[in-house]
Amino acid sequence: MSKNTLEICLKCHGIIADNCTRIECDNGFCGRSCHRKCTELSEDQLKVLEMVPNLRWHCDHCLGGVQTGAQMSKWLEKSLREHEKRLEILEQGLVKRSKHDDPAQTPPLCPFLPNTVGRKAVTITVIFVTLTFLLGIVLATTTNLFGKTLNQTDLDVVDDGTLVILKVDEWGGRPAKKKLEEQKLPVNRVVISHTAAEGCESREVCSSRVNVVQSFHMDSWGWDHIGYNFLVGGDGRVYEGRGWDYVGAHTKGYNRGSIGISFIGTFTSRKPNERQLKACQLLLEEGVRLEKLTTNYRLYGHRQLSATQSPGDELYKILKNWPHWSHEI
Repeated sequence: MSKNTLEICLKCHGIIADNCTRIECDNGFCGRSCHRKCTELSEDQLKVLEMVPNLRWHCDHCLGGVQTGAQMSKWLEKSLREHEKRLEILEQGLVKRSKHDDPAQTPPLCPFLPNTVGRKAVTITVIFVTLTFLLGIVLATTTNLFGKTLNQTDLDVVDDGTLVILKVDEWGGRPAKKKLEEQKLPVNRVVISHTAAEGCESREVCSSRVNVVQSFHMDSWGWDHIGYNFLVGGDGRVYEGRGWDYVGAHTKGYNRGSIGISFIGTFTSRKPNERQLKACQLLLEEGVRLEKLTTNYRLYGHRQLSATQSPGDELYKILKNWPHWSHEI
């Protein structure tokens, strides 16, 4: 990943603006990044990570296979065994070198202690630092997995078929920079897209996802507000962007006279859940009831009006069976 490319923190979902505050996963081609402060490592541990050879930081996704305490222990033991093996090789090299070198000319590892004691002191210190660092990673991973488990078993969702629309301030967003262009109502076109990012199944996580989209639109692209009129979360809620009354910035050449609705997530190989689909249908019905949409409005996928694969294939297949779907531009 280019360091000039906009990066989003894996933990807090905020934009990483400064490389000095950034840490990147060192697991092959992963390339995910976090703010240093979001790793939950102490400054001492971060310094050790920079200074001690062979120590690497892996993100939560790459450690996601560590699901149980037994597996975590095996992973920790394996890391320690590898490190101890490196220390043994290093010590063997030092012993061989000491046999060939003049003992009087060989500097001791610790000038205040005998050479053998100094070597043991250095070995113990390195092992202690390594154990502290690995323990921090295990604790951070365990805490994160525990939080994810709670989010999966105690979902904050809307499953009763009611329409819930959260205003911008309710999902923690920023107001528009200036007065937006007013839409001429009712409109006759609805454009459906997806955000092409991770999905969500709780109000807290969905709000965070929408905040990331708004920050990208306003700070990176310099728009006056989030581009979509509405976003639909996997929690069954609708997150208002520009709303019904203002022209969006979602489909170049088709923003005026259109309402842009984006599904939070990526749906190229998986379908949105039923509550997410139902929330969008309820929103469309509400638009007709409020006379924001014409009774014969036309429904389009973003890919029909722009060079994009949004919405993904699985969502696009579903939309083509909805009422008001149109093949004509």
